[in-house]
Amino acid sequence: MMVEYILRLALLLPLLALLIWGSLRLTRYLQTRFVGLHGAGGAVELVETSLVAPGLKLAVVRFHDREILLGCSRAGLVRLGEAEARTTPAKSEQL
Repeated sequence: MMVEYILRLALLLPLLALLIWGSLRLTRYLQTRFVGLHGAGGAVELVETSLVAPGLKLAVVRFHDREILLGCSRAGLVRLGEAEARTTPAKSEQL
């Protein structure tokens, strides 16, 4: 009885690990594919994000040669400031 349980466990654990790994790879592939579709040629570009507190982020978005500072929370977005776009783009991060 115990040997049968161990054999099933030895078979199902690698299968479960393979399914988890596959779903993570598929999710990463689909995210990069959808970001590529929306980000290419669009007027809005995410420049940088910064986590301030759990559920609260600051984001810099480039829109028509302007950089806009946004406060992002669960309640929504708030425009905090605006400036001319820098000549060298900063490192992009996802929201």
